[in-house]
Amino acid sequence: MAWRLAADALVVIHLGFILFVLLGGLLLLRWPRLIWLHLPAVAWGIVVECLHLGCPLTPWENQLRGMAGQAGYDGGFIEHYLIPLIYPAGLTPQIQIWLGAIVVLVNLTVYAWLIWRWRNKA
Repeated sequence: MAWRLAADALVVIHLGFILFVLLGGLLLLRWPRLIWLHLPAVAWGIVVECLHLGCPLTPWENQLRGMAGQAGYDGGFIEHYLIPLIYPAGLTPQIQIWLGAIVVLVNLTVYAWLIWRWRNKA
């Protein structure tokens, strides 16, 4: 049971990281110092998607699931609702390029707006 909970927690962390990469720039409106965490996270997200690299959390999660005696993502809320968001069926290299482009576009928009806002404050 503990291994399954650890694997589920890792999926939640994984999803949180993905959301931070995509939308974390908005947190800079409130906490500007987060830029030093957000920029490397965005860079990592872009590199992983565009170069089709595997996330290091995935093998760790699979290992934890194996230790829990699981062979897949069936059962439970986490597996049913969050796993398909992180690992959608039919994910292809072309789709990954588009996902990487969306990350770039969203973050460029947020950062451009933040820079405009910071300049107009001065």
